[in-house]
Amino acid sequence: MILQALVEHYETLAAQGRLDRPGWAKSKISFALEINGAGELTQTIPMKTEEPRGNKTVLVPRTFALPAPKKRTVGIDPNFLWDNSSYLLGVDSKGKPKRSQECFAACRQLHRRLLDGVDTPAAKALLAFFDRWDPSLASEHPALKADWEEIVSGGNLVFRCDGGFVQEDPLIRQAWQDYYDGAGEGPELVCLVTGKKGPAEAVHPSVKGVAGAQSSGAALISFNAPAFCSYGREQSLNAPVSRHAAFAYTAALNYLLADREHLTRIGDTTVLFWAKNGGNAYQDLFAGYALGTTAPSYTAADLAKMAKDLLQGNKVLYDETLLDPNMEFYILGLAPNAARLSVRFFLRNSFGAFLQNVQAHQDRLEIVRPSYDHFEPLPLWKMLDETVNQNSRDKSPAPNLAGETLRAVLTDTRYPAILLNGAVLRIRAEKEVTRGRAAILKAYYLKNPHPDISKPEEVFTVSLNPDSTSIPYNLGRLFSVLEDIQCAVNSKINTTIKDRYFNSASAIPSRVFPTLVNLAQKHLRKLERGRRIDYDKQLTELFAKLGEFYPDRMSLPQQGAFQLGYYHQTQARYQKKEEKENV
Repeated sequence: MILQALVEHYETLAAQGRLDRPGWAKSKISFALEINGAGELTQTIPMKTEEPRGNKTVLVPRTFALPAPKKRTVGIDPNFLWDNSSYLLGVDSKGKPKRSQECFAACRQLHRRLLDGVDTPAAKALLAFFDRWDPSLASEHPALKADWEEIVSGGNLVFRCDGGFVQEDPLIRQAWQDYYDGAGEGPELVCLVTGKKGPAEAVHPSVKGVAGAQSSGAALISFNAPAFCSYGREQSLNAPVSRHAAFAYTAALNYLLADREHLTRIGDTTVLFWAKNGGNAYQDLFAGYALGTTAPSYTAADLAKMAKDLLQGNKVLYDETLLDPNMEFYILGLAPNAARLSVRFFLRNSFGAFLQNVQAHQDRLEIVRPSYDHFEPLPLWKMLDETVNQNSRDKSPAPNLAGETLRAVLTDTRYPAILLNGAVLRIRAEKEVTRGRAAILKAYYLKNPHPDISKPEEVFTVSLNPDSTSIPYNLGRLFSVLEDIQCAVNSKINTTIKDRYFNSASAIPSRVFPTLVNLAQKHLRKLERGRRIDYDKQLTELFAKLGEFYPDRMSLPQQGAFQLGYYHQTQARYQKKEEKENV
């Protein structure tokens, strides 16, 4: 299903002129080698262009549509019309001159085979270059001296002849196309993608751009050991894919991965998403609304309004594109795995259905937030950050957490237990219930209800529920009030009861709360009468809900209710203070 969707996307993009036909691909070029009609190298022309990266501008190689690159491992296999200095000049900085000369010889042989019968000035000049070029004299050539170190460092080169790029010559392009179309050497098998019979591709093109994978490219489909073989078929012939389908799905993948505005990285997972019709507007709205990235020309409120209209079944105008909630939409999560790629998830649904699932997730996450917290709603990346120690060197969430959580959000299924465990672990370690962690507790237990929490609708609310009768929830509220009393007596205190007793109070209340209540009574005697009466009223109300005995132990879900009660009570207290200050 993944390959079929990608091949279909390739056909859509190719029809729109956004992708090249089979046999051609976008490649990055650092220098052009200018040759004259006699095949003499006259100059090297830098191809790098300035591109903004954050707050600075950097030089990056220019991208050209060139003959599709060969997938090289350890062997020698030249590209046609372009390559690095080892193949086009017979020199490099790797310290292996013999291999470099072998690379040049293989490249010369390929160009002779393809261009021998091509009667154009560019083809004749290129063949003349390969005939007369001597790699042993390259370091002294005047056209190479100025940029020698950069040329031999591994960047790609391309040819120009009399002011024009060689790959633009129509007859040379046709020579390559004829060669590529007839180069299939695999056995005749039925393609699993198209259903048509033809030569199967044994080694598929590389996929580049997945964060954490090899920069030279990784494989989505490959077989590299006898244990993976069946019926005597080796390499990718185990799962036969035609040459066209292999090119098409990798071309579509590489196009999506190169479009940095329409992909995101969550944990170790690179997330791609696209609409069936290839429209960028669907990607823009999804990225801004579902993933919390910046959407061009629209605010978060604008995106929320559009999403609401789409959820009601209405079409919405976005950047002069009419978005249809019934448009088929795809989401693919890829993670690195050595020289291969792991599929974290692949989801297919209507655009409106995905937005509806995201909206349900955001509704579950909604919780009262501090005035300094400007995230509304809470983005997925920010939610995952709440499971990570921000003082550690590696601030990435657990490897599987991002993929499993995003899949749960997009399919509206149960959240993974690892999400809850991560949030609880940070609460226990830091004794801090942040807005994000409280939101995780609320969303998790609303979607994954537990019998240890009766009447969850009274506990997992957006803001403080003073009418809740839940013992764990009210114990959390009580702890917040006791901490406030301690701080009221000594406003400059550095270590409160939260730092010493929070974890034990939520796990074994009967051993901790009697001590804390007695301590609070001593603190109350030091307060002025008005404040003491106010605290007495709060304590009396909570004691009435808790009864005569504290629980001996509380389960993990009950501890979550305790933590949420503490958060709600604390935020209610801060809101009252802000209201008084604004009067």
